[in-house]
Amino acid sequence: MIRTLSLSAAVASFLCMGAAHADPVQPTANPEVFAPGVISGPANDAAPVFTPDGRTVFFFRSNQEDYDILVSHRQGAKWSPPQIAPFSGQWRDLEPAMAPDGSYLIFASSRPTHGGNTRPDGHWGGQAHPGRGGNLWRVDRKGDGWSEPVRLPDIVNRTGDTFSPGIAKDGTLYFMAAAGKDGHFRIYRAPLRDGHYQSPQLLPFCVNYGCADGTIAPDQSFIVFSSNRPPAAAQSMDLFIAFRDGARWSEPEALGPEITGSESRLGPDGHTLYFSSSHVVPPAFPKTGATSASGLRDMQSWNNGADNIWSIDLAPWIARHARDVMAARSESTDSK
Repeated sequence: MIRTLSLSAAVASFLCMGAAHADPVQPTANPEVFAPGVISGPANDAAPVFTPDGRTVFFFRSNQEDYDILVSHRQGAKWSPPQIAPFSGQWRDLEPAMAPDGSYLIFASSRPTHGGNTRPDGHWGGQAHPGRGGNLWRVDRKGDGWSEPVRLPDIVNRTGDTFSPGIAKDGTLYFMAAAGKDGHFRIYRAPLRDGHYQSPQLLPFCVNYGCADGTIAPDQSFIVFSSNRPPAAAQSMDLFIAFRDGARWSEPEALGPEITGSESRLGPDGHTLYFSSSHVVPPAFPKTGATSASGLRDMQSWNNGADNIWSIDLAPWIARHARDVMAARSESTDSK
């Protein structure tokens, strides 16, 4: 995991740097693989969510047919071998999201909605996906354990194509569902009022493009999501960030060619982004006996083209947005 600054310190540093240059400073980042060989393993790994103290992580592992939510605990500087979470292991479970206070967790699952053994069917991308549909389920923290999963109400689970939850500090739920004639996934927002979810609303920047796998900041000040909107290449999904000021969302911005993937999640610091990517670290040529042996070990443990979890620090993007907002307010004041 990369080193992170406190968000306020990172923002202040970036604002000062921007003030020293006439041209805007473009955010950059060098993604790093997360816990290679332990969390990022030989199968596909994605969507890590942490307890508030950062010492426990839940994520899901799959081989495109079998899906389980796993849990690992940090022991010193290392993570323990992942185990199947107590509420997972029977059905196709994926995409966990942790409430910012750690009191509950919501995840997607193909488990039967009303008992029995019949899994829901899915319909997206113009195709039927028998038994591979999904609804959102919740487990509550009970001491050192978790409650039995409870399906979220029908106002959220309107179809069998409901996945990828995200939870804001006030309980507002973000999720993706297939919609429209094209059957593309799009992201919706459902506020929580008096313990009840309100009617979900489509995010405005998802009207004309597919949007998937959104991760929301606890204060809902920004969201990171996957999309096929430009400049994403044909048939690909790039990562974008959009900021929310009041009720208005900014135009989404691609995070860059080095930060492509899906299933993004925020770390407990609120600005470290974890995302899933099949990126392979190439060897340096010419290889030596030592580098060949090391490369083979990595290839067999994680560096094999499967999805692994990578991390970057979003502080530069957050700080640049803060600077732009300050500049716009200053210009508005000066024009009066």
